[in-house]
Amino acid sequence: MCGIAGIFHLETAKPVDPARIRLMTDAMLHRGPDGNGCWTAPGVGLGHLRLSIIDLEGSAQPMASADEADVLTFNGEIYNFQEVRAELSALGHSFRTSGDTEVILAAWRQWGVACLDRLNGMFAFAIFDQRRQRLFMARDRLGVKPLHYASLPDGSVIFASELKGLLAHPALRRAPDLQAVDDYLAFGYVPDHRCFVGGVKKLPAGHYLMLERGKPLSEPVRYWDVDFSRRARGSVADLQAELLYHMREAVASRMVADVPLGAFLSGGVDSSTVVALMAERSTQAVKTCSIGFDVAALDESDYARRIAERFATDHRSRTVSPDDIAIIDAVAAQFDEPFADASMLPTFRVCQLARESVTVALSGDGADEALAGYRRHVFHHGEERVRSLLPQGLRGPVFGALGALYPKADWAPRPLRAKSTLLSLARTGAEGYADAVGVTNHAVRQSLYSDSQRKALGGYRGEDHMIALMEAAPARSGLDAAQYADMKLWLPGDILTKVDRTSMAVSLEAREPLLDYRLIEFSASLPEAMRVRGGQGKWLMKRAMRGTLPDDILYRPKMGFVSPIAQWFRGPLADQARCIASGSALARSGWFNTVRLTEIAEAHISGRSDNARLLWQLWMLDKALDRIF
Repeated sequence: MCGIAGIFHLETAKPVDPARIRLMTDAMLHRGPDGNGCWTAPGVGLGHLRLSIIDLEGSAQPMASADEADVLTFNGEIYNFQEVRAELSALGHSFRTSGDTEVILAAWRQWGVACLDRLNGMFAFAIFDQRRQRLFMARDRLGVKPLHYASLPDGSVIFASELKGLLAHPALRRAPDLQAVDDYLAFGYVPDHRCFVGGVKKLPAGHYLMLERGKPLSEPVRYWDVDFSRRARGSVADLQAELLYHMREAVASRMVADVPLGAFLSGGVDSSTVVALMAERSTQAVKTCSIGFDVAALDESDYARRIAERFATDHRSRTVSPDDIAIIDAVAAQFDEPFADASMLPTFRVCQLARESVTVALSGDGADEALAGYRRHVFHHGEERVRSLLPQGLRGPVFGALGALYPKADWAPRPLRAKSTLLSLARTGAEGYADAVGVTNHAVRQSLYSDSQRKALGGYRGEDHMIALMEAAPARSGLDAAQYADMKLWLPGDILTKVDRTSMAVSLEAREPLLDYRLIEFSASLPEAMRVRGGQGKWLMKRAMRGTLPDDILYRPKMGFVSPIAQWFRGPLADQARCIASGSALARSGWFNTVRLTEIAEAHISGRSDNARLLWQLWMLDKALDRIF
């Protein structure tokens, strides 16, 4: 796990100042406390920060091939590097080190771009080919590791693991992307097809970018995609056995490390599954960690303790207060862009705890996206069955009229929110799902914006990208399309960004075995009834783990990390809520109707309405504005 940065001159091979590279890497020192390196040649410079995980003494970067024709800077881990190394050795390649970095270089020399097909891991890397004067950049299939890049006025392209690495370059122009603001308010994060800073791009998951001297900046090329249009055949028992095989292989491959390794353990299905499979394979007690809350309704630590006892793990737990306000500024700053998932705070705390005893921690992230584990998947699956019974021409007017008449009940559990359900059924499946996953809908955003902001946005809607993605998805059903969109947007934009930034903030490597691409491909092929059945998501996974995990772990309602932001904005953060509308960077931006913002803040503080999620969004946006511009 590391941080990378670099500069490449597209037009002419102008000298690159190593100090510029070091400025970019210094901005990300938390990503690699164990070492750093800088390599320059005419027209190119590569930087690297190292968190040592494998081959602790060797594999320094940037790394050159034996003939120095290719130079690599690499962030991540290649889990099958030993198998690829053996294949390359049989083809005549020799190796000076025992790690995975040199394997990438040799794979590039042997297969070129096709090397990506052989690499199973989480990665973002750049290889400079001195013979052909080109820079090859690639990102892993699911987008576990980030990579940002931008063009500069002098004809160069800069790249870095985090946005703060680019911002450290003095020539980068800083201007906000107004469409990214709408995306952020729509979903609570800035998706990978946008960046808060205009002109900055994120290399999409499963894509590579080839830059060649003397040629214009090219577009990224997709080398992998998940296909939900295929259906696996076989009995429930056969498919269950295959799923369990893929999960075991994924966990085993991520247990290779030359440093202490453990796992996050929340007591939920996914983390408990990972710990169970780790314990099955390990000859020593698995190191696990969890955090609990001093509020019973939010605390899952008892479930985590029971799993730890069941598998005899070396368990550490710490109780924290949900009122963890002191760390908000520091954690928010790790994200650079505005990021409104308040679970970033407890996620940071559990990463802190893990880092006290391990350098690598396995997580349970990815199963919900792969196997339809979110409640919204179950609801969407049910709504799609209703949609299939009535044509859109009839559904739209009938359910739209009923929804308009039905009283609003935001306070009620989702299944009882008949108004929301009726209005969703009036839309297409893609429109309904985009609304279900959204944070602040289009109508509300329009009421918040100033006249000038609405004019600047024109007809742009953050939801439209997701709707188009679902409509074009390689899918057979609405559930397929919803999961596909989640993997393309929600997973890299929210979940993986959250884990990457909070773990890297404390120099911890987080690994996601349930995002092994072979497991993802298999899961996407499962019939819908293997994913959602009887009102339960992740049906086949839960069936596979019965007997290994207790039923009250497998079938209890999903909780997740919660922060009491509603109480905060009525208590210690009430003044912050009021400041959003006056005196803040957000108020000065001219993007918002400040009178409306004041009304929203006062209505929440007084208890007349619950505007906590919106206020949190606006506050995080204000912080990002203040940091960057």
